Amino acid sequence: MYVLGVILASSRIEGFLNVSRRTSRKFLHVMIGNLPFVIPFFTLAFFPVLVAAPFVVVTLLASSVGPFKVFGRRLKDLADITEEGHRMGLVFYSVSYTALAFLFGSKPYVVAAGILPMAYGDAAASIVGEKFGRLRYRLAARKSLEGSAAMFMFSFVSLALGMLFFSAFYHFTWASKVGSMLAASAVATAVEAFSPMGFDNLTVPAFSVLTFLLYRGF
Repeated sequence: MYVLGVILASSRIEGFLNVSRRTSRKFLHVMIGNLPFVIPFFTLAFFPVLVAAPFVVVTLLASSVGPFKVFGRRLKDLADITEEGHRMGLVFYSVSYTALAFLFGSKPYVVAAGILPMAYGDAAASIVGEKFGRLRYRLAARKSLEGSAAMFMFSFVSLALGMLFFSAFYHFTWASKVGSMLAASAVATAVEAFSPMGFDNLTVPAFSVLTFLLYRGF
């Protein structure tokens, strides 16, 4: 219900609040990123996978690369949001969350280590880079130092708040994760700079989680 509500809201706020389609897509991007906070309340660790996996199929069918165009027309609201960004961006997002939920469903703070930098950090990088980016550079895609700085800052802040939340449910202290959070934020920022548009929805979660685990975030 939460995911469906966010998708519906994202397709409507453009008209209600007079914002751009790009802004509505960022709203969807960020709000879906809050899903790891729900995982502690599931009774079985596998349930988050059952929630997430169908959206891989739904977002693929709604995208322009879906094999059945009729689904794109039926799911027009979601398809419109998808087409505003990279055409496979939401599919990659769904794949990342599903994979992390499958691997770390019993430790949702590890899932959050991959999802939060993608949701909050990447969205902040895009918004700040577009509005305030002056110092430009190009690796795999054109970026700005201002956007990359926002990526690091929002990744770390979202992880810091996230770990504070999860520390109430699991046996670790917030301070014990600071090094892991800093390392994951730095790597996520570097990976985002190297990733072509849309593919950061795969690369940022993967490398962020890997770094988090290597720095004893598990």
